[in-house]
Amino acid sequence: MFSFKKVIGNIDTSKDLILLLIIGGLYSLSIALSNTFVNVYLWKQSGEFFDLGLYNLAVVVMQPITFILAGRLAKKIDRVLVLRLGVSSLAIFFITVLVIGENASQFLILLGGILGVGYGFYWLAFNVLTFEITEPDTRDFFNGFLGILSSFAGMVGPILAGFIIHSMKEFTGYTVIFGISLALFAGAVVLSFFLKRRKAEGNFMFRRIIKERANNYNWKMVTNAHFFQGLREGTFIFVITVFVFIETGSELALGKFGLVNSGVSFLAYYIATRVIKKDFRKKSILLGGLLVYAAIFLILFDVSYAKLITYAVVIAIGYPFLLVPYVSLTYDVIGKGWKAAEMRIEYIVVRELFLNLGRIVSILGFLSAVSFFDEKKSIPILLAIVGAGHAVIYFFIRKIKFDHDNQDAIRSKSYSKTKLIEGDGGSTA
Repeated sequence: MFSFKKVIGNIDTSKDLILLLIIGGLYSLSIALSNTFVNVYLWKQSGEFFDLGLYNLAVVVMQPITFILAGRLAKKIDRVLVLRLGVSSLAIFFITVLVIGENASQFLILLGGILGVGYGFYWLAFNVLTFEITEPDTRDFFNGFLGILSSFAGMVGPILAGFIIHSMKEFTGYTVIFGISLALFAGAVVLSFFLKRRKAEGNFMFRRIIKERANNYNWKMVTNAHFFQGLREGTFIFVITVFVFIETGSELALGKFGLVNSGVSFLAYYIATRVIKKDFRKKSILLGGLLVYAAIFLILFDVSYAKLITYAVVIAIGYPFLLVPYVSLTYDVIGKGWKAAEMRIEYIVVRELFLNLGRIVSILGFLSAVSFFDEKKSIPILLAIVGAGHAVIYFFIRKIKFDHDNQDAIRSKSYSKTKLIEGDGGSTA
């Protein structure tokens, strides 16, 4: 007879932990199926880079606003309710896409805003619940198993979606994929009702944690680094996928691109989590950042599908060696910050605020580039500038110092979230 214990090993798991894992897996699969293709769906309707930029700007503007609101609700009402709001908002996004159909390009700000709200509520609640539901002896298992689910979804989702869309006429395949994503999120909403309610306590001191940058030099460096991380992500999240589609004209080719990227990334994360030691963290961040930046020059001036696949492989190797130590250092800094346990929600909100500020600046730069200059000339120049964001991270991280080598901060070797191509638009970790 099947036993879940046989799959997970001798781990004492709670019902809430398993439910949160399943919800995280459903989220990963739904995003892997649809998120890569939403921008292509809009591109096929509009054909304008400006419209894609406007849609993604709406996402990254609403995301930090929602993070602040979600943080306040998490402190005043209930974390599980916030998670439910996030999953429900993501379901509403796909309902709206399905209802609007081939007129989606006329409602870019509405669609982007709904998606940003969903991301904000979901990731704030999921991060906080991860801390509260897992214990020190189950946290590695939780993050590791969630990483496996996310990686599997990242490999299977894009190629499956690409095949379905490629096999059907016009926009029928998109309707099927968005419908599947809606069903997955609906399932996640139902599962959230079985999570134990977690009442909040304390005041929401968001502004105080922003001001903490003046008192805590390490925290200031971490938030600065997240701004530059967002500077790259803002534009690259959607431009590369559209480049692949423009070059090939095939959703199946885009699915193969995602499969290669996620497959290599899975192996690279496995290696990175085992070879990166504490004294090699900062060097790994530098090497990973430089590798991710160098990959851009493969596609800046002469784009081909072969070069895009090579680009996918290179960033899949670079990102783990950047993000594994980077996320660990971030949680080390937060863990040693002022009232870290009491203020963990505020620290997460402020981190996401700086990340999304970087994304906003990036997309505003993109919109300016395509509005006032020739797209073929301005986009490569813009990518070369904002693409340096991950390489710049090192120059802030290298200044971080701890009083003692024996760090007791909250961290896990599995905290970093596997990225699908350039990111799924959600939280860093």
